[in-house]
Amino acid sequence: MKKQAGSRDENIMTIIPEYGRQRLLTYAESFRDLADLFEEEEELSDSGTIQTTEDRQDYLWHRKLQENQELLAENLKEMAHIMSEVAKETCRYRPMGERRFRQMSRILRESGISLRNFFETEHEDGHVEFSLTMKYESSKYRKLGESEHISIEDVADFISVAMNMRLCAASNTSMYLTDNYHTYYFQEEPAYHLLTGVAKAVKETEKISGDNYSFYEADTGKMMVLLSDGMGSGEKACEDSRRVIEVMESFLAAGFRMEAAVQMINGALAAAGPEQNMSTLDLCDINLYTGECGFVKAGAACTYIKRGRLVERLSAQNLPLGVFGQIQAERMDRTLQNGDYIVMMSDGVLDALSQGIGEEVLTEMIGRMDYASPGEIANQILTYCIKQSNGQIRDDMTVLVTGIWNQAEDCIL
Repeated sequence: MKKQAGSRDENIMTIIPEYGRQRLLTYAESFRDLADLFEEEEELSDSGTIQTTEDRQDYLWHRKLQENQELLAENLKEMAHIMSEVAKETCRYRPMGERRFRQMSRILRESGISLRNFFETEHEDGHVEFSLTMKYESSKYRKLGESEHISIEDVADFISVAMNMRLCAASNTSMYLTDNYHTYYFQEEPAYHLLTGVAKAVKETEKISGDNYSFYEADTGKMMVLLSDGMGSGEKACEDSRRVIEVMESFLAAGFRMEAAVQMINGALAAAGPEQNMSTLDLCDINLYTGECGFVKAGAACTYIKRGRLVERLSAQNLPLGVFGQIQAERMDRTLQNGDYIVMMSDGVLDALSQGIGEEVLTEMIGRMDYASPGEIANQILTYCIKQSNGQIRDDMTVLVTGIWNQAEDCIL
C-alpha cells in the first residue's frame, strides 16, 4: 500500500484491495474445476475403440491435438486478461476524520460494539465502501437479556444512520460480529432489487427434469440468472445441465466475462467428443446499481423483456455447448427500468407452443399479462403452453421470471 503520487490529500492512497487476492485464489479454483472437467471427459473418450485405417487415425489425432491447442491458447488469453485487470484494480483509501470516528464509535458503543478502525474506500466505478475493524463487547456492554451475538445487518443499520446513506454488508462479510477484532465491509445499497418466480414441468415419461437453473449473486449489486437444458431427459440430462451451471458459477465468481466463460466450457465439452451430451446455456447478468443487463446464449430459447404492454424478444442463432470447438457467444446489452420483467425459458416451453397456435403469439400473450408477481407470470406462461399441447408434456419445461424494482420508488409487491 502506498500513497498516490500527486494527491492533494496525504491520506488518500492507491491500493490493491485485499479481496483482490481472494479473487486470484478463486481463479485458481476455477481452473482446477476446468481441469477436472477435461479429465472426466477424457476417461469417457478413452472408453471406446475406433476401427479405421492408420492414416485416418493419425489425421484425427492431429486434428484433435490442434483443436486442444487452440482451446488452450484461448484459455491462456483469458487468464492473462483477468490477471491484468486485477493488477490494475485500484481504489482511493482514506481514514475517516476524528469527529466522524468519535460519532461512529459512540453509536456502536451503545449496542456493545467496540470500534478500532474506520476507513472509506472509493472504487474506480465510483461506488463507496466502508471498512470497520470492530468486535462485540458482550460481557462489558451487553444488557441483561440481550443476545450474545449481533448480526451484521443490524450493524449496517447503525452505520447507515450515522453516514446518512443506505448501506448493506458486502457479500464477503461474516454474518455476525465476534468478540475478537475483525474487519467488516459495507457498501452502498443498490438502487434496484429483484423478485423471482419459477414454474417447472417434468417430461411425462420421466421423474426428474433435465433442466437446471440458478439465481446467483456474483457480488454485491450483481445478480446472475442461469438456465441450462440438458439434451434428452431424465437423470443424465439433469447431471449434464447441473454440471454446466456449477462450473459457470465458479467462473463467474472468479470474475470471468460471460462470453469467455461460455467459450471455455464449450471447448471442454467439445474436446470430450461425441460421448459427451450437449447442453444449452442461457445467461443474464443484472447490475442492481444501474439497471444495466447483459445476455449471452448458447443454443438457448428466446428471452423476453416485458415493459408494461411492450415486449422485446431476444434470440441468438447459435448451437448448444459442445457441438463445435468454437461458439459465437455474443453479448446483448439492455438497460432495465423500474417494473420490467425478464422471462427466460427452456426449449420445451416453445416446443409445446409449436403443437398449438405457434411461438409467435407468446410475445403478445406476455404483453397482455397484468400480473405483478413473477411467480404468477411464470405459472401462467407454463399453463398456457401446456394447454397448447393438449395437456401433454413432451419435454422438460422451465420458465424463469425476474422482476426489477427501484428501491426509491417504493414499488415492493
